[in-house]
Amino acid sequence: MSDSPGSAPAPTAAPAPPAVPEPRPTTLRQRLAELRGPDVAPHPLDARALAALAANPGCGRRALLDGAGVDKSALAAALGSPAPFGQSQFAFMRGNAFEARVKADGGTELMRLLHERMGAGSPQPVPGEVRVPDLSAAGPEGRAARTALALREATGAAAGAAAWTLLVHPLLALEVAGSPAYLEPDAVVVHPDGRWTVVEIKSFPMIDSSADASKVGAAARQAAVYVLALERVADRVTGARVDHSVLLVCPRDFSNLPTASVVDVRKQRSVTRRQLTRLTRIEDIAATLPEGTSFDLERCSPAELTAAVDAVTAAYAPECLAACELAFHCRGRARSAGAVEALGRGVRGELGGLTTVGAVLAAARGETAPGTADDDPTVVALRRAAALRAEALESVPEGVVAGCR
Repeated sequence: MSDSPGSAPAPTAAPAPPAVPEPRPTTLRQRLAELRGPDVAPHPLDARALAALAANPGCGRRALLDGAGVDKSALAAALGSPAPFGQSQFAFMRGNAFEARVKADGGTELMRLLHERMGAGSPQPVPGEVRVPDLSAAGPEGRAARTALALREATGAAAGAAAWTLLVHPLLALEVAGSPAYLEPDAVVVHPDGRWTVVEIKSFPMIDSSADASKVGAAARQAAVYVLALERVADRVTGARVDHSVLLVCPRDFSNLPTASVVDVRKQRSVTRRQLTRLTRIEDIAATLPEGTSFDLERCSPAELTAAVDAVTAAYAPECLAACELAFHCRGRARSAGAVEALGRGVRGELGGLTTVGAVLAAARGETAPGTADDDPTVVALRRAAALRAEALESVPEGVVAGCR
């Protein structure tokens, strides 16, 4: 039935408001890219840095910056506390030349040294017959996948024949605090019996078959990281097993001729694996940061970078000075706050709940330190030490006491 003339038109329904799309969840990779800077390429996390991180698992600052791929050397310079890290150009060129010599001719000299030191019971590698697969691929994920495939193929080939395989600069993936790290050892050798051996080539010399202990220890900690990453791959390959001894190749005496030594890294591997499992997951650290925190060196001012770094908790110790690019900045912050960490981990552990130098001195003077009780064992020990010192000074002539003070 049609509407009669003059009747009011029927009301029309108002258009529905456009639906607001729900924000897409931010992945960890996107979050870390935002912290680093959207236009900044990630700084690679190598085995040396990973070994240093494992030595200080309580430092959320280093874990986050390494996981986000922030260039800590450039960040330290922007903060006004540059660290003297890195090789000289001469040492870098010398090391590259020595490594090229060791790997020349399809790794003939390298394989000879490996068979001489670690090849008991295996046929000697024949020059020209050692398999050297091509590991090139697009991107780190592709190279890591290509390395895993080459290791699987080499292990399968070794099972049916006396075949040796040399992988030059393979790429291995290892998850660190919930984020992947890509590691590149100098070489990995697959034995005819299915063993995988890490090869580390260093430019420091072996004099009379002995090298500097501190440098060998650093190389062992670095190689232990590679062993851990290799074990992740070996778990998915039938017949594969990773050797817990690595081959360390160095110049012999004062020449450029290579020599080698076998280094057992089982202790370093166990310590590194335990420490890496203690690392706080990176997404948990990032979730505690204030909104807008950024480590973008191109867009942030020094004051903004300082605030961003201070927003992440650190675990400074004097040992960091030999391993972390931000150590001088963290040391300055610890000293300005009077933190006892600046005196060393041993001192920090002995002082218990006394976290500042001021609180320690107050307790020694007989004052009540914040957060402690008079019967606290640390406070009692400090007061006893202060009393013994005062008693000793009283028995010394005044002139000597003035000189000591």
